[in-house]
Amino acid sequence: MSRAAATSLRRKVMIVVLTTTWVALMLSATALLIYELRSYQKSWIDDLDTQARIIASASAPALSFDDPKAASENLALLQQRPRITAAAVYHADGRLFASYVRPDAEGSGVPAAAGRPGITIDNGRIELSRTISENQQAIGTVFLQSQFDIVGRLVDYLLILAAVMLTSLVIAALVTSRLQSSVTAPILEVAQVARNVLTHRDFSLRAAKTSHDEVGTLVDAFNNMLEEVGKRTEALEQSNNHLSVEMGERRKAEDALRAAARTKDQFLATLAHELRNPLAPITNAVELLRRSGKDPAIHARALEIMARQVRQMVRLIDDLLDVSRITTGKVLLDMSRVDLVAVINSAVEIASPGIQERRHLLSLDLPEGPVLVHGDATRLAQVFANLLNNASKYTEDGGRIGIKLEQSADELVVRVSDSGVGIAPEQQDSIFDMFVQVDQPMERRSKSGLGVGLTLARQLIELHGGSISVSSAGLGAGSEFTVRLRRGELPPPRLPEPPPLSTPIARRRVLIADDNVDFANSLHSILESLGQSVTVVHDGFAALEAAGRLRPEFIFLDIGMPGMTGYEVAERLRRQPATCDAVIVAITGWGQDKDRERARQAGFDEHLVKPADVEHLVRLLRSGAPAAVP
Repeated sequence: MSRAAATSLRRKVMIVVLTTTWVALMLSATALLIYELRSYQKSWIDDLDTQARIIASASAPALSFDDPKAASENLALLQQRPRITAAAVYHADGRLFASYVRPDAEGSGVPAAAGRPGITIDNGRIELSRTISENQQAIGTVFLQSQFDIVGRLVDYLLILAAVMLTSLVIAALVTSRLQSSVTAPILEVAQVARNVLTHRDFSLRAAKTSHDEVGTLVDAFNNMLEEVGKRTEALEQSNNHLSVEMGERRKAEDALRAAARTKDQFLATLAHELRNPLAPITNAVELLRRSGKDPAIHARALEIMARQVRQMVRLIDDLLDVSRITTGKVLLDMSRVDLVAVINSAVEIASPGIQERRHLLSLDLPEGPVLVHGDATRLAQVFANLLNNASKYTEDGGRIGIKLEQSADELVVRVSDSGVGIAPEQQDSIFDMFVQVDQPMERRSKSGLGVGLTLARQLIELHGGSISVSSAGLGAGSEFTVRLRRGELPPPRLPEPPPLSTPIARRRVLIADDNVDFANSLHSILESLGQSVTVVHDGFAALEAAGRLRPEFIFLDIGMPGMTGYEVAERLRRQPATCDAVIVAITGWGQDKDRERARQAGFDEHLVKPADVEHLVRLLRSGAPAAVP
């Protein structure tokens, strides 16, 4: 393609040069030929007229003396002029006086009478008639006839011009060929570089500059243009790349948002389901208490149902709060020397109700002696209990669950396996993400939980410096979760805690302020059953009035009360002499670290999260020690 382009350009340049040369030569030759023919004709006529003058001058005496012989001799001298074919001298009255006809001139002759003076050109002949005068009187006429070989003259000139033109064209072609390297070669190189740039998108290519004339300027302009186009193309490509990356990131973000929205919807639906599950039996138990009269067996059964379901709701809420604390980095581990065997046994005890309910076969492969590790016993038990509960939920009734503890010099490995539904390969990477649950039939979803247990387990293990992973051969093939904990340097053992006090609780003056009437009244009943003197109010202003009047030793305040918050009430109570030394306890649904810190700044001694643990209340009443109420 490039060779064809080069040939085409060079041919065009050659054609232009040769055509221009040929046209110039043709115009010049035509003008020269016309000029030459006219000059030739004029010179021939002038020569013939001169000859006629000579003959007229020589023949005038012969006419005057009527001597035809002398006139004929004068005309015979024209034999020296081969192109004059005939001549004649006539009397003044036009009669022929003397004549001459060249012997070898075919078709030549003289007119019988003299014609009018002048010149006639016809069929390659020139005929000239001129008056012979003497003493300014016409005494006769001279006639000359000559061959006018214009064709021969034209052919000679054409041959000469053809030779000159051919020679000129050859010279022009040679000169053009020699000039191709300095004229067309740089242009062809520019064209080739442009073609390579278009083909390979390589804007670093440059055409070589071979001269400093206009062609060199063209090469410089072309190279500068390539440099500018290269910069702009590079900037455009970078912009396109950035745009593509941003579009990819935006698509990923949009996909993540859509996935998060789907997960959120699924979580909210699951949360509503999980919260309704315990609420339904609690409602039924309340109705059972209302309709049972005084039957103690029914009362005991209803209370057992309510206690169990409340614990389930507390566990769900605690899991969510734990995940939030870990995600925000606000969880604190109570690290100490821990027996991992005891931790696993504690987790088995926690998960046993579900395992026994579904008749699972649980196998334990644990060392006989203690296996010590640096960790938080409660949190580790929570992790393994979550894994066992998951194994129970996703294993058919009568299936197998196993837990095995392996030891090495550097780490401890706990494997929790089951013969349950298994995990599809595409779900194994995301199984530890928040709210993710294994796909399962509708009848099993009712016991699947919120999907935060594995997330919480992974975060707690990572806080211990370990890792957790899952493996499964696929759906229906069961699964195995592996927890790895590093063996590090162990802290010294803790001293055993003293046993709880067994002395009875002294009677105290207690004030409860909570706008939730049911909670306040139920707490009133519990504390009264413990022998306390209890007063209940339902807003902050009533709490201030009752505190100033009753001088309570223990004040339990809700935070979000109408009219005045629990923080404001506590601050005012601390400024009053009657209550400045009272034990003030926040009992609220707000349990974040910032809520605890704000309660401390407001003057609270304790911060309890609803539902309050009765044992904790008992410890508070035993330890907080103003004088007992009579």
